Amino acid sequence: MTAQPTLTTERLTLRPCVPADAEAIQALVSDVEIARNTLNIPHPYPAGAASEWITRHTEKFEKNEEIVFAIVTRGGELVGIIGLVPKQHDVAEIGYWIGVPYWSRGYASEAARAVIGYAFGELSFNRIEAAHFSRNPASGRVMQKIGMKHEGTLRQAVKKWSEYVDTELYSVLRSEWPAG
Repeated sequence: MTAQPTLTTERLTLRPCVPADAEAIQALVSDVEIARNTLNIPHPYPAGAASEWITRHTEKFEKNEEIVFAIVTRGGELVGIIGLVPKQHDVAEIGYWIGVPYWSRGYASEAARAVIGYAFGELSFNRIEAAHFSRNPASGRVMQKIGMKHEGTLRQAVKKWSEYVDTELYSVLRSEWPAG
């Protein structure tokens, strides 16, 4: 298998995470708002967890289990994480988070467009799907901006912090993608 690529956009570089990213990831992901709006991020975020998480990326990429990119500004600031999880039937799930200090700057939309383009173009997926908690409409706006279609609400589909949470499901097909 080839090495994970680096993707570039107008304002961002999407690259594999490296050990030096751990401190920035740890600081950003420790905000309760990040944990509140993601399925698998705990709060408080354990010390050293970012370093441990980064060490697993290469193996997961090589096994085609997960492709994770650090979202970095052209100035070198790590602002968030975006990734793909391959599934059966040429489907992948996209997920992302942006650190609170960087919200409302269009970074999630810009990064997601690049990752979806890579998924359809280089990886030959047919469908990319995403879900967000209904209480996080900003994530839904990102999905709409990048051309994903709302497929429905999954009522009380997940349990986060002892609360059953509704999720909104979105997808985009290769045939709907601008370069598709």
